[in-house]
Amino acid sequence: NSARESAKVLIEAIKKDLKPRDIVTKKAIENAVSVIMATGGSTNAVLHFLAIAHAAGVEWSIDDFERIRQRVPVLCDLKPSGKYLAVDLHMAGGIPQVMKILLNAGLLHGDCMTITGKTIAETLKDVPDTPRADQDVIRPIDKPMYKQGHLAILKGNLSPEGSVAKITGLKNPVITGPARVFDDEQSALQAILDGKIVAGDVMVLRYLGPKGGPGMPEMLAPTGALIGAGLGESVGLITDGRFSGGTWGMVVGHVAPEAASGGNIALVHEGDSITIDAHQLLLQLNVSDDELAKRRAAWTAPGPRYTRGVQAKFAFNASSASKGAVLDDYKM
Repeated sequence: NSARESAKVLIEAIKKDLKPRDIVTKKAIENAVSVIMATGGSTNAVLHFLAIAHAAGVEWSIDDFERIRQRVPVLCDLKPSGKYLAVDLHMAGGIPQVMKILLNAGLLHGDCMTITGKTIAETLKDVPDTPRADQDVIRPIDKPMYKQGHLAILKGNLSPEGSVAKITGLKNPVITGPARVFDDEQSALQAILDGKIVAGDVMVLRYLGPKGGPGMPEMLAPTGALIGAGLGESVGLITDGRFSGGTWGMVVGHVAPEAASGGNIALVHEGDSITIDAHQLLLQLNVSDDELAKRRAAWTAPGPRYTRGVQAKFAFNASSASKGAVLDDYKM
């Protein structure tokens, strides 16, 4: 039935000459990010919506996520920080129910066009105003899981362009500890498995960004190993790579500028003091500006991991993660 209805919608869109850019507007992206915040969605949303906005010609920056976060609460009790799964969300009313709650609270633009040819408000017209009383997956607007969104943009001398972290439900929202530095994912994973990482450490996984990876791989293995070792709440981890949607704990990704581009994450030495502060939205290397200047003068960019083929092209063309890691951010 869904496939049949989708085909009908597609035919009508063709008849009406409805194009992606008629739908993907700044208001539409604000709506999408608001739903991501309300549902506790993945950190990858930041990267993807930056890229989508770029492709659609919409003015949108990494700071816009923080603007949305501060006004949209987390309404859904979903894993990894909550207790329910996506199928439970579906059974409780799904995304339409979440959107109707946000719309009634003035947190969605109801006049945005959808692929159906109807506006958001028209599409949600028959959805109940409040979540069902026989479920607790979706919370009412006055009893949210958290009063503000979970995807925060952290800045500081380690990420002047920004970095991304899930900050809700943290048992240790502030960590200051010695840097444990790794230039690839495998060596970081092995250090965890060998018991060389201890509570209070801040792992630094670098040269894993859009250019350095290349392709900004997800650090699922190290973060999973930390949880398996019982260190998920006591060890910080920062990276210019990405995370999966199931990651939790004091982990910060998308650090920009990345190491391969000469970002300050490339200048971190083993044992340096690093602070991750979810309250202050701070990612800071506790080293003086003079010392950083000396290290920068001595730093040389490593050679590319690939010198031919698709991966070499990607590394050469990819923009910063703070701009969506797009491949066509040309200055013409």
